[in-house]
Amino acid sequence: MPQGQPSVVPNDGLTTRQRRNRPLVFVHTGIGKGKSTAAFGLALRAWNQGWPIGVFQFVKSAKWKVGEENALRVLGASGEGGSVDWHKMGEGWSWVQRDGQMDNEEKAREGWEQVKRDLAAETYKLYVLDEFAYPMHWGWVDTDEVVDVLRNRPGTQHVVITGRNAPEKLVDFADLVTDMSKVKHPMDAGQKGQRGIEW
Repeated sequence: MPQGQPSVVPNDGLTTRQRRNRPLVFVHTGIGKGKSTAAFGLALRAWNQGWPIGVFQFVKSAKWKVGEENALRVLGASGEGGSVDWHKMGEGWSWVQRDGQMDNEEKAREGWEQVKRDLAAETYKLYVLDEFAYPMHWGWVDTDEVVDVLRNRPGTQHVVITGRNAPEKLVDFADLVTDMSKVKHPMDAGQKGQRGIEW
């Protein structure tokens, strides 16, 4: 397996092994396609390592069935790799008593509160916070608080956040940031999303 060599070795007092095993924060942002897809690819690697995975799907409708959900649920239940829990807005937040008219902003805050509880309890080794950049961008969830919670999370929990318009403070804090730019997209030529490609 090829291994990359860092171009800089910081004078941080850590051994090579300690630095290699540091928990990471990933941000997949930009206007191009593939942000969530890349995050779910990372989840497949985590599953293969036997890690418990928590997927928290923000913004997207709880009724929207994405292909990765079914695949990861089947893999998680197979007993061969890590476990997979998939939480969605709406019906996905059933452990909290709430008014049926709760709007998206409240649901996003509720979801973030659950992520904070899981981070404190070290429930998962990998967290996929899908489309979580949007609630921060819209001011529904405080970016400073998110950065502070992630900075002080215990253990070796990795977190990947997807979504356009990731706030600058989050980008500055993250260990790995990928900006997906769009060169061409079928929608530019009037083609709608299709089964097996978009979902």
